[in-house]
Amino acid sequence: MSTWVVGDIHGCADELRALVERLDLGPQDRLVSCGDLFHRGPDPAGVMDVLQECGASFVLGNHEREVLRRARLAPGTADGSDRPAFRRDFPPLEHTDLAGDGGMPCIVPADRRADVLRFLQGHSGYFLASAQHERAGPTPDGREWCVVHAGVDPTLELARTPVECLVRVRRLRGRGRPYWYEVYRGPRLVLFGHTPGRVPRAHVVGGRLVALGLDTGCVYGGSLTAYSPERDEVVSVRAARAYAA
Repeated sequence: MSTWVVGDIHGCADELRALVERLDLGPQDRLVSCGDLFHRGPDPAGVMDVLQECGASFVLGNHEREVLRRARLAPGTADGSDRPAFRRDFPPLEHTDLAGDGGMPCIVPADRRADVLRFLQGHSGYFLASAQHERAGPTPDGREWCVVHAGVDPTLELARTPVECLVRVRRLRGRGRPYWYEVYRGPRLVLFGHTPGRVPRAHVVGGRLVALGLDTGCVYGGSLTAYSPERDEVVSVRAARAYAA
């Protein structure tokens, strides 16, 4: 089995399809998303379709959290264990009902808006650790790994990390305001999105990769990137064009 963790998709369905085709997922392989699935890009419903076809898992990003919070469906704990009961039926929804963080639009046909809310309720909480995967393997050097949207607090265990940190953190307070991953030392490998870069943001300590940022700005005209922690392998596809500034 190989796990492939994909960075922020932001509604780029064509690029996601191309990436999945390149990954050539086997029956035991698994796709996991870092969150921020739909907002900003051109085809949120298409992204949902591809992820469902793959049986993908995903952690909640800041945009998904806002959508679920508006519908009173967002969990409050890091592991999502206090999630509300699954809700299937919804009244007619406006496109603003799916708006993300900061009112970011998510343009979905009216007859599919409830599908988005039903889909988002299948999340894996605000983090997903390799120990939660029955068949997931360790990194090549034998370490555990985890997936979050934005990052972690280097001083706290995952389950004790505030949700706001998991979905939003970039820089830490204090002298020089370093990125969180610049002071993180492991040992667990953290795979994250949220902070875009032209290439994956890799932080290595003592010769070991301890953090890897996978948001390579697809929606801005960059690329969509996936990484397999078991194989230590990166696969990317270029964006067809920039969809957002």
